[in-house]
Amino acid sequence: MRLGARDETGFQRIVLNMTPMIDVCFQLLIFFMLTLKVFATEGDFDIKMPLAAMSEATPKEVENPPIVVRMKADSRGRLTEILLTERPLKSFQELREEIKALCAGRDATTLEVELDCDYVLRYEYVMEAITHVSGYVDQSGNIVKLIEKIKFKPARGGPEE
Repeated sequence: MRLGARDETGFQRIVLNMTPMIDVCFQLLIFFMLTLKVFATEGDFDIKMPLAAMSEATPKEVENPPIVVRMKADSRGRLTEILLTERPLKSFQELREEIKALCAGRDATTLEVELDCDYVLRYEYVMEAITHVSGYVDQSGNIVKLIEKIKFKPARGGPEE
């Protein structure tokens, strides 16, 4: 059995053919590309982040001022209070019911919610608020959209303050 030619030092030189290895790599790459399943995003929210400089309000914003949802947190980031236009609420369910009442008989595409959160508030509470103001699933399993336009005020108590 001959493994390879000997070089000038007397050692046997082994020649590896890289073509089959490259073929296998490309086959694996194609396999993973073809079996990739792209999932829909978890939540497609129309969210406006605060700008660096506050601009003047447009006439549309003056006609329909945003519904302000204030969420206060303790020093550990736990939610302590929810306020809807300065009125205290007991839970996120109550927030949803108030938003449903505000949307009743109105064009929900013109309404906008502005979240005013403390800097240390945990992310889970922010997502819970977004979920409760954006919609719900009714008893028959249908998705009912409430408010799609959500924006954030600059966080209170951040490192720059």
